[in-house]
Amino acid sequence: MRITILFGGTNKERLVSVASAQALHAALPEADLWFWDVDDTVHEASSEALLKHSRPFEHPFRSGTPSLGKIEQALDRARGEDRVLVLGLHGGTAENGELQAMCELRGIPFTGSGSASSHLAFDKVAAKRFAAIAGIMAPAGVALEDLDTAFAEYGRLIAKPVRDGSSYGLIFVNAKQDLVAVRRAAKTEEYVIEPFIAGQEATCGVLERLDGSLIALPPVEIIPAEGAFDYEAKYIAKATQEICPARFAADVNARIMDLALRAHKALSCGGYSRTDFVVSDKGPIYLETNTLPGLTKASLYPKALKAQGIEFADFLHHQIALANKRMHK
Repeated sequence: MRITILFGGTNKERLVSVASAQALHAALPEADLWFWDVDDTVHEASSEALLKHSRPFEHPFRSGTPSLGKIEQALDRARGEDRVLVLGLHGGTAENGELQAMCELRGIPFTGSGSASSHLAFDKVAAKRFAAIAGIMAPAGVALEDLDTAFAEYGRLIAKPVRDGSSYGLIFVNAKQDLVAVRRAAKTEEYVIEPFIAGQEATCGVLERLDGSLIALPPVEIIPAEGAFDYEAKYIAKATQEICPARFAADVNARIMDLALRAHKALSCGGYSRTDFVVSDKGPIYLETNTLPGLTKASLYPKALKAQGIEFADFLHHQIALANKRMHK
């Protein structure tokens, strides 16, 4: 079995993926590195090229090596070479279940959730419906045609792409001119629109252990630098605070952990996941579940692992073991 870190991808989150790969490589130095470029070709990458790539959140990575072919050809090779894929990928085809389906059809073990649960969780509207089935409070949706009425009723709205991550495309509707921005964005991409919920942002990871049991990791409290946890605040701004364990009351932290476990189960996630909430005066409100959350040195999931006393390398080796176990049942 050859461990291979697959990173990059063809969507907007490929920059985050490179930073995740740097952290993964540090924890799994024995693993091969495969870079999935924006043109859908896959390339072997060197340790030196990856580690010396500075400011990954801002500058694209280039492997500078010959292509192994398109992603399908690379996966055929992975199957033939008995590889297990550690997915250092986020968003798009990498997280919406398509890559997972390609791996499943070839019998290639990979870390994270399977194709069906990945597809479900990636759709924010569908994920909210399943969260509601699990008894989790989620914001009401606003139809695009009701935008003006909803803004008049609630005063503030938030709009985000139905299928995107890392807070790309996030629009805060605080004034009438913001309604124009939402309508413009919705012409090229499906958006979910919700009433703005005042409260503290929080997130909670769930971890599947080798025996199949699940644990919720300590919640993380998020205090954005400029009041909005967008891409800039997540990965570039220095003033954003991410406090783990969160400083909420013990019963609130316990509630967040319980809801994260429920979301993981309701969406049939595998391996690990991270669910985001707003802690409002009515309690934790569900935002979304990430089946391939960021694993960079600055990311939230590794912070929670550390607070739980779990070494990042141990987490990865356990995920690799789970991936092999699932594929060879």
